[in-house]
Amino acid sequence: MAARIRKGDTVLVVTGADRGKRGEVLKVMPKEDRAVVQGVNVAQRHTKPTGMGQPGGIIPKEATIHLSNLKLVDTKSDQPTKVGFRVLEDGRKVRVAKKTGNVIEN
Repeated sequence: MAARIRKGDTVLVVTGADRGKRGEVLKVMPKEDRAVVQGVNVAQRHTKPTGMGQPGGIIPKEATIHLSNLKLVDTKSDQPTKVGFRVLEDGRKVRVAKKTGNVIEN
C-alpha cells in the first residue's frame, strides 16, 4: 500500500490533546500505523547520566501518534487535505491533494 504520509511532510493534528498543532514528520512506522511529528505529543523522559558529558534529568521527547490523527497539509495552498493517488502520463504514481487537486511533491 502506498504511503499517504511520508517523512518530511507537514501535517496537522486532527484530534487528541495536541489538536490544531502543525509539525514536520520526523519518522513513519508503517507497520504500526504511527508517526513521530516534531513538537507534537511530547513526553517527559527521565534519564540517568550515561558517562562523561551526558547529564541526566528530565528530557522532552516526541512520542508516536497514530496516522489516523494526522492530516497532510498541502504546501501550495497551506490547507489540510486528504490524500489520493494518480498515475501521470509518464507512468509515475503521485500523491494528490483531494481538496485542491494539486500534486504533492516529496
